[in-house]
Amino acid sequence: MKLRTPMPELEGATKWLNGELSREDLVGDKPTLIHFWSVSCGMCKEAMPKVNEFRDEYADRLNVMAVHMPRSEKDLDLDQIEEVAKEHNIDQPIFVDNEHKLTDAFENQYVPAYYVFDAEGNLRHFQAGGSGMKMLEKRVNRVLGE
Repeated sequence: MKLRTPMPELEGATKWLNGELSREDLVGDKPTLIHFWSVSCGMCKEAMPKVNEFRDEYADRLNVMAVHMPRSEKDLDLDQIEEVAKEHNIDQPIFVDNEHKLTDAFENQYVPAYYVFDAEGNLRHFQAGGSGMKMLEKRVNRVLGE
């Protein structure tokens, strides 16, 4: 996805965990952080406390949503996804993307991956990999400050 691209529709979930969202729920009110993760991704699990910190610290000013993007057949197990989500305190809505429908709409190839959208739903920052959480925090704060 290129910067300033509008957020895609949130369609094609295999299942939603912790509540279901639509694009309309996320656009027009406040900025949104969407993070892609996978149960088989060690870096995702290491970064999760920081994502949860964003979710909790900015709860009234930032929407946070997770997308589970399977990387192998083993990652398709819904019970395991739910178990790992509980283990890592992922209680924001989770779009389980076993058919890569949202992954393809985002043109995403990485986990972990982070997409920051402004309140109008336009992509303002993309970042992949486990490091660089300070940069992500700066970008989130910049969008929140607008």
